[in-house]
Amino acid sequence: MAAPLTLDDHPARQAAAAFADHLRRNRLRSAHTVRAYVATAHRLIAFLGRHRGEAIDTGFLSAIEPADLRAYLAHRRGEGLTNASAARELSAVRTFLGFVNGEGAAIPRVQAPRVKRGVPRPVTPAEAKALAKDAADAHDVPWLAARDLAVLLLLYGAGLRVGEAMGLDAGLLPLGEAITVTGKGNKARVVPLLPVVREAIQCYAELCPYPLARGIMLFRGAKGGALDAAIVRKAVRAARGRLGLSERTTPHALRHSFATHLLGRGADLRQLQELLGHASLSSTQIYTAVDATHLMDVYRAAHPRA
Repeated sequence: MAAPLTLDDHPARQAAAAFADHLRRNRLRSAHTVRAYVATAHRLIAFLGRHRGEAIDTGFLSAIEPADLRAYLAHRRGEGLTNASAARELSAVRTFLGFVNGEGAAIPRVQAPRVKRGVPRPVTPAEAKALAKDAADAHDVPWLAARDLAVLLLLYGAGLRVGEAMGLDAGLLPLGEAITVTGKGNKARVVPLLPVVREAIQCYAELCPYPLARGIMLFRGAKGGALDAAIVRKAVRAARGRLGLSERTTPHALRHSFATHLLGRGADLRQLQELLGHASLSSTQIYTAVDATHLMDVYRAAHPRA
């Protein structure tokens, strides 16, 4: 009996390596996304080799059948993937096959698992401010306290993703009434800054012991390197624990809160889409459900017959 095929037996593994370079250079995907998508490509190739009992090359991938993809997804679901994870896996597979087969090539259609979109739970303005203040108060070093206050007020007051905040260049200083933020897909957008956010960032910049100049990250770690998003998440976890806030109170929840509170103040969806840097309006429309949910929560808490 022949030995089972391994990943190294498959010529298509070279396509997976080229796929990584394509994602980085042409699609401008993050390092995390590149790792995840390429890992999926390798899993697909290895599975197909076992499933079909032959070495897999790009010719096979070009002629792949829907049944092969359904078998792969069934295999992955058997390994414990949820609907959401399986849908992401299928998206990565389609992207890989699109790269292998060329632009515009037909890719077998396979029904993606249904994913129920959860409604983000925003924190209240008071909770957001308390979270930022508590995270700052946890530091004995004044410039670190000012840094954490500035970062969290920026996430809540400008709706930035934590990665976007970490990527800000110190060349933005001195701050004006708005900043240019580079978001997903390397797309730039202009985001206005509230006075309280500008003041917090300026206070941090004045206290920071490390040079802040163009070409250097604005937010710095304790030893002078670029601040890691993991440090921000850790600070938020500790602060929410001390304040007794929900585990869903995360740095990203501050962005949700920014969106929800703006919508509640009358911002329209197109304006919100631009401020958040969403590629499609459908990503922004979820906040209409958030706002309705928030109003019902207030109603139930306040109305004597609710």
